Amino acid sequence: QVHVMESGGGLVQAGGSLRLSCTASGLILDVYAMAWFRQAPGKEREGVSCISWSGTTTDYADSVKGRFTISRNNAENTLYLQMNSLKPEDTAMYYCAADRTGYCSALWPIADFSYWGQGTQVTVSS
Repeated sequence: QVHVMESGGGLVQAGGSLRLSCTASGLILDVYAMAWFRQAPGKEREGVSCISWSGTTTDYADSVKGRFTISRNNAENTLYLQMNSLKPEDTAMYYCAADRTGYCSALWPIADFSYWGQGTQVTVSS
């Protein structure tokens, strides 16, 4: 049974930083492209960042470029999202997801991702 788990969310002031982590049981992540998505109340789920299976290719939403960094440690079966210079508009539930193709396709459609975690809440106060 596959279980994907995010951690690291919390409450932080604007300008602060958080580091999210994602790991999985029953699933070896090193052949999967991985991505972070987020969903704010009343809004659709949106892609934040994606990383290929090898970690050599990364992509970011324009809203987080220069502030967020996605990375992975395949030896530890873990995905990360370092979030700096956080803004109130970054407040959302953050989800990690796995794509069995191993690569991030254009715009990272949600349908490409087979496995999802339950999410971790990030709240940025002004």
